[in-house]
Amino acid sequence: MGTVFSIAVRDPGPGTAAALERIAERLHRIDAVFSTYRPDSDISRLDRGELALDDCDPEVRAVLAACRDVAAETDGHFSERPGGRLDPSGWVKGWAVEQAAGLLRSSGARQYCVSGGGDVQTAGGPWRIGIADPRQPGLLAAVLAGDDLAVATSGTAERGAHILDPHTGRPAHGLASLTLVGAPGTGIARTDAWATAAFAMGPDRALAWAARRPGIEALAVLPDGSKRWTPGLPGHLPASGPADWRAAVG
Repeated sequence: MGTVFSIAVRDPGPGTAAALERIAERLHRIDAVFSTYRPDSDISRLDRGELALDDCDPEVRAVLAACRDVAAETDGHFSERPGGRLDPSGWVKGWAVEQAAGLLRSSGARQYCVSGGGDVQTAGGPWRIGIADPRQPGLLAAVLAGDDLAVATSGTAERGAHILDPHTGRPAHGLASLTLVGAPGTGIARTDAWATAAFAMGPDRALAWAARRPGIEALAVLPDGSKRWTPGLPGHLPASGPADWRAAVG
């Protein structure tokens, strides 16, 4: 998928090792079907017209349907065809994290964190999640904390300016990064897809849209390094966070 996945389990049990093996197999399978980096994936072949939708892995149809749902929820700021090329990665990456988390939970784990390319799903807690500074590699723009978190960041820190505005077909601008914190039960797949769409909206519309979503909070980092956020975001800041940051949002 062009990114790195990591897993931390605080309460490993007898089924954890086998679950990690199943997760690796599941992620490799998702990559084989959905990767836009692999010319032999179902998505790449479908995009080139070499494979009909009915001949694809059955999960392809479900993923494309989910993409259309997100497009409707975000006024068309999300698309499985950004720039005209079939690419449902905006849903698939978070969905893959969600799949891994589900396998851990089925193994009996209740305290874990799964991270994949800026998307983080935790269970139990508390956990502290660092948000990469898109302007200064290796530094953090903020730290979030809490239990059962779904945190998704879209931006330029890892892959540069790669998010397209579906309405124009050009790279989205106005934000360096946008982080959404999902309400319990939302899941990281939808939180991630919403973060991608909201990034394409630009800062004003993104924050207003997030503020209308029950349980969703947002942190926007602008190209000049300044930060903006939704009213409930301070509730996700650790009590021991940097004094200047807490003073700014308090």
